[in-house]
Amino acid sequence: MKRFVLLLSLAMSSLALSVPAAAADPNAAESVVQTQLNAYNARDIDAFLTTYSDDVEVYDFPDKLRFKGKPAMRARYTRVFGDQSLHATVSKRIAMDNTVIDHEHVRLLFPDGPGTLDAVAIYDVREGKIAKVTFIMGTRILDSAAKP
Repeated sequence: MKRFVLLLSLAMSSLALSVPAAAADPNAAESVVQTQLNAYNARDIDAFLTTYSDDVEVYDFPDKLRFKGKPAMRARYTRVFGDQSLHATVSKRIAMDNTVIDHEHVRLLFPDGPGTLDAVAIYDVREGKIAKVTFIMGTRILDSAAKP
């Protein structure tokens, strides 16, 4: 009997290992990222933070940690949200499993004046929250540079 239980246990273990885990729903991940973008554009810090995990990690590409955790995120984005010109639009989005990649065009106020920049944001969504973001930042373009 012990041998049967051991064999059954081994068979169940190998069966569990051979069945792939269900892929994350890209629509759910995309929805969380869109909710985050809407809160960003509304400059609503509380709604923005609800889309992130408590121990969120934010990186500059490829692996330079910018900050970690909601308290650091709140401090940083409270300042950012003080900019009344702040607005981001997504020109391209790719969603696959729990990863969402946005090519964003952002209007904001730089220390040397208003302008825009393009950025790529790679969001890793886990358990319905953004757990990690990696940014690739483009060139800043000041509004004064665009005028003849």
